[in-house]
Amino acid sequence: MEADPRAEALIKRYTTLQQQRSHWESHWQEVADFVIPRKADITKKRTAGDKRSELIFDGTAIHAAELMAASLHGMLTNAAAPWFSLRYEDDSFNGDDEAKEWLEGATLVMYQHLARSNFQEQIHELYADLVTFGTAVIFIEDDKNNGFRFSARHIAECYVSEDEDGRVDTVFRKYKTTARAAVRQFGEQQVTQRISKLFTEDPYAEIELLHIVMPRDDYNRRKKNTLNMPFASIYMDAEEKMILGESGYQEFAYCVPRFLKGSFEIGYGRSPSMTALSDTKMVNKMSEVVIRAAQLQIHPPLMVPDDGFMAPVRTTPGGINFYRSGTRDRIEPLNIGSNNPLGENQLEQRRQAIRAAFYVDQLILGQGPQMTATEVIQRTEEKMRLLGPVLGRLQAELLQPLINRCFAILSRQKKFVPPPESLSGGDIDIEYVSPLAKAQRSGDVQAVMQMFEFLAPLMELDPGVVDFLDMDGLARHVIKVTGTPAVVTRGDAEVAELREQRAQQQAQQQEMAMMQQTAQAAGQAAPAIKELREGGLETIEAIPA
Repeated sequence: MEADPRAEALIKRYTTLQQQRSHWESHWQEVADFVIPRKADITKKRTAGDKRSELIFDGTAIHAAELMAASLHGMLTNAAAPWFSLRYEDDSFNGDDEAKEWLEGATLVMYQHLARSNFQEQIHELYADLVTFGTAVIFIEDDKNNGFRFSARHIAECYVSEDEDGRVDTVFRKYKTTARAAVRQFGEQQVTQRISKLFTEDPYAEIELLHIVMPRDDYNRRKKNTLNMPFASIYMDAEEKMILGESGYQEFAYCVPRFLKGSFEIGYGRSPSMTALSDTKMVNKMSEVVIRAAQLQIHPPLMVPDDGFMAPVRTTPGGINFYRSGTRDRIEPLNIGSNNPLGENQLEQRRQAIRAAFYVDQLILGQGPQMTATEVIQRTEEKMRLLGPVLGRLQAELLQPLINRCFAILSRQKKFVPPPESLSGGDIDIEYVSPLAKAQRSGDVQAVMQMFEFLAPLMELDPGVVDFLDMDGLARHVIKVTGTPAVVTRGDAEVAELREQRAQQQAQQQEMAMMQQTAQAAGQAAPAIKELREGGLETIEAIPA
């Protein structure tokens, strides 16, 4: 069978990406060996179920990485609290009651489908990869039952490339599957002869396939079919250089966030594990030495005379050894000076350096008994703000494309109710309301509170100072910054109606008060008029003012 020229071109691209990634693989393997042994399959080919922790003598880096991954999960995509909301890019729409109701409903639908999917377990694996390798990959695909399905891909399988803006837009994934699964997915007529033969002889035999997702060069917006979408999805047998199936995606189906990234490095990022690698290796070596020293202390080498002992030396508990009476020929432990407190101090210093690399001091709040609740909140917000650089990159490379992809999938599946006609065509934006995002914006709220503290004395001297403040704009800003749920706030139309009702009530109250004052004045004047009339004055002229 002749090779497909298009498949050969794709294989050439794949070979180039392999060469570019080869510089990272040894680094990834070394990091994984010490930080996340369960995923240490980069350059080493291990069988399932074998030991992965033979190099580990100290678990400081492992525990610190797990803590950071769990903390990012809790601060960015916590399942127990809202972490994003939908809003219109045109802020004039957001004050509309119908718009708020529709946005709340759409946001609720997305949360419901995320909860029913495998999002939480897969996103945690992504954070673990991100903290370890500096580059993480997650695949988002349609699911008829739950809306969408997530798959965190091991970095060992993926080869990535960037566009002109530095965003990953190409992923080549080389993965293993069975001949049976390949035939079920593509059909026996579409697979290669090699796969077809394996399917007949040994259907559960493993094969390697290549899945390519990349921008389609010949994309035509006027054509509507799976072979003409912005991103191509191609499955091929790399060994036979044959394309097995092709379709496409409306959005890039992968999210590839990087923890940190060098400006001169393309595709892949760097991680806290890489920063802490030298300390991690040193701590493991020092721990090994300390363990051996402790072993020597507990079970030291023995000094045995070179004569007079024919039987073996018994070192077991309760063991009896005989020596000649009247001599000093005894079995004695050899003092090797294994007690080294300096080593323990150095070991703890290196452990602290590892914790600092993984932001452990920022993630764990040290609360003393003398701290007030306000101090605890301030310290928590301060620690969260220190993670701001991480948040910025994760919002751009993970959260935003992930939510956009999920929203688009649910829209095509018609899971949302139709938006109001007055709002049709409005672009949807994402607002992050996670604990970390709120902490980032908490400085604005503190600035507002400080402003009122400074202006309070001036307001007592001159109430006109308040004229410099737009109270409506201030209220909207505080509601936005604090991430107040839309369900507890009113829209512009509702606020206007409420204010109109309040004005009418105030006008009615003023009118009733004036009527009462008039009645009271008339009641007070009645006796005087009566007295004048009785005195003979029939006409009371008005007294000029």
